[in-house]
Amino acid sequence: MTVIDETSAAAPVAPVAPLLDVRDLHVEFRTRDGVAKAVNGVNYSVNAGETLAVLGESGSGKSVTAQAVMGILDMPPGRIPRGEILFHGKDMLKMSAEERRKIRGSKIAMIFQDALSALNPVLTVGYQLGEMFRVHQGMSRKDARRKSIELMDRVRIPAAKERVGDYPHQFSGGMRQRIMIAMALALEPDLIIADEPTTALDVTVQAQVMDLLAELQREYHMGLILITHDLGVVADVADKIAVMYAGRIVESAPVHDIYRAPAHPYTKGLLQSIPRLDRKGKELYAIKGLPPNLTRIPSGCAFNPRCPMATDLCRTEVPVLHQVGAGRGSACHYWKETLGDLAE
Repeated sequence: MTVIDETSAAAPVAPVAPLLDVRDLHVEFRTRDGVAKAVNGVNYSVNAGETLAVLGESGSGKSVTAQAVMGILDMPPGRIPRGEILFHGKDMLKMSAEERRKIRGSKIAMIFQDALSALNPVLTVGYQLGEMFRVHQGMSRKDARRKSIELMDRVRIPAAKERVGDYPHQFSGGMRQRIMIAMALALEPDLIIADEPTTALDVTVQAQVMDLLAELQREYHMGLILITHDLGVVADVADKIAVMYAGRIVESAPVHDIYRAPAHPYTKGLLQSIPRLDRKGKELYAIKGLPPNLTRIPSGCAFNPRCPMATDLCRTEVPVLHQVGAGRGSACHYWKETLGDLAE
């Protein structure tokens, strides 16, 4: 007879806490026209080695959420009335300015949308890259320059040793974006936030930049938040997607589920707006209307004035983001109709 020793059974493995966990985040701005509610209860999380793509039109709250995470919001006029931003389990909103400064750059880094504006035009790229090492690690100028050259090589900037003394305007748009990636990688952070990293780049360079980001993420096992309005950019690199509209997440799901069957009319409209080869010669689909004024967000579902499925319920009751499948949520009263036969 076989005796089973229950005490030797493997203990259940505790779930791994997210690298970043944003909970019920609200951000508002005081303006002459009133209070602009830019972020209205955003919840999302990112694990180590995972890519979260945050999608939505301009003004949906994508970048403001990222700035709140980085701690670079202008306050005033900005204000965070409530919410939590947990990084490695610690609420960054409760940290002192000095504690957040130590995290910024070394643990969380950001790649900005416009590299030419983000880089100082009167300082060489080598000096700006080296500043990360001089300030955070106390390196000498000589050692910082050597590390800068290594970083430029790592992001595949040709003749890095010769070009480390060049100024930002002497590089092409794609090369400047690689320098921004190098700056973000300098201290090997746990999380990188890339805010529209391929804006104003041609399609070929976009692909090169995205491939480079994906390769570096795998190498360093970083978390990555990719902010964009282009669904085509994230298809091959994201693990999961959060779709934002008027400061709220209206749909969240694994990337393949979003493309296979969106569960919110706004996401469906974004997908239909992507140019496709099989629609050559046909009129490009566009979501009717404009995003709402954030000082006067419509009652009920904020998308209702533009939604082809809107009813009186949509105009009076705010839909919550509820689970509609494994690992996915939708903030739509009629998510079952949007999903169709795939609805559970």
